[in-house]
Amino acid sequence: MICSSSLRVSGSGSGTRNSPSPPAISDNSDDSQSQVRRIKASPQLNRWSRARSIRSGRKLDRSAVSTELRDKSGSPVRSEPEIELPIGDSRSWSSDDEKEVNGGKPIFMVSDGTGWTAEHAVNAALGQFDYCLVDRVCPVNTHLFSGIDDVEKLMEIVKQAAKEGAMVVYTLAEPSMAQFAKQACEHWGVASSDILGPITEAIAGHLGVSPSGLSRWAPERQKSPLSEEYFRRIEAIEFTIKQDDGALPRNLHMADIVLTGVSRSGKTPLSIYLAQKGYKVANVPIVMNIDLPSTLFEVNPEKVFALTINPVVLQSIRRARAKTLGMDGQLKTNYCDMDYVKEELEYAGKIFAQNPVWPVIEVTSKAIEETAVIVLRLYHDRKNRCSMPRISKRY
Repeated sequence: MICSSSLRVSGSGSGTRNSPSPPAISDNSDDSQSQVRRIKASPQLNRWSRARSIRSGRKLDRSAVSTELRDKSGSPVRSEPEIELPIGDSRSWSSDDEKEVNGGKPIFMVSDGTGWTAEHAVNAALGQFDYCLVDRVCPVNTHLFSGIDDVEKLMEIVKQAAKEGAMVVYTLAEPSMAQFAKQACEHWGVASSDILGPITEAIAGHLGVSPSGLSRWAPERQKSPLSEEYFRRIEAIEFTIKQDDGALPRNLHMADIVLTGVSRSGKTPLSIYLAQKGYKVANVPIVMNIDLPSTLFEVNPEKVFALTINPVVLQSIRRARAKTLGMDGQLKTNYCDMDYVKEELEYAGKIFAQNPVWPVIEVTSKAIEETAVIVLRLYHDRKNRCSMPRISKRY
């Protein structure tokens, strides 16, 4: 069934960027003289919506909404220029499209940039419901809409969220876009949460300045892509690669962070990850019967971080590494032998004990990002002299 009703979205006015009048939604009245522009529904979104509807076992609701968004005084919110948006597309749906499949509750993540903030915030929040998600008692389906920089796209997404009963979580830097998202969600009864707005307002109040209202990836912010920070990160990556696996130990004093630990304890991937954030990192392997470079003990001990790992996990990683290199049947050393692995870890542990300033980080059950968070927290705490005393130096 084709729906003939349509909605109009008002674009923002010509005020300042920090406080533009938010676009509004109204009925298609007798205002036939106004020039409007028809917006075609996104084929990609339509295909995706149809697939989700089939999986969830229900048709899309094609009914029109013919009420107006009103301000607090009850007056319709309207401004120029106006854009007319049709509800839905012109395709009808048959019962053949339906399947009795139990789908999860949808969450739409909407961002005017890459969507990294919204995605990670939602994932962090969902982590509080592991007991529910693991048992499939309350399954959830998430979908990210990134680069949403105009009300037309946003309108389409909110309408689809209303049809699917989805929640909308958004990070929209421009106040008018965020206000429109809030009004549109209220208009269609869509549960929503603004992640960026409240904290931006709180920081603005604390600093006493107004936010720019620009997305991090807005063209206005890309006038000088080769910034000082860009070159700093490139320099850090080049330095880290040259210092990998104990190379050029004479340059350890130039490093911001020095990692040390036995072979396959995750030093190299952690070094590269930190380098991409702009830190010059050097890593020094600990191998039995091979003396460590003297410069490792001459540099500032507060920038040295020791990595340790469970021997069973380490043995498994070394076996996988040897197999990848095609050397699993040719190794004549004790590289993968459990007794040797334990002995090497004990040897490294004695070195760590002789250097009590070095924090020892257990990496067995940690992702690279988690280990990096610990390293950077300790690094900045020490740099700013604000570290809290700890009973143990193991992390």
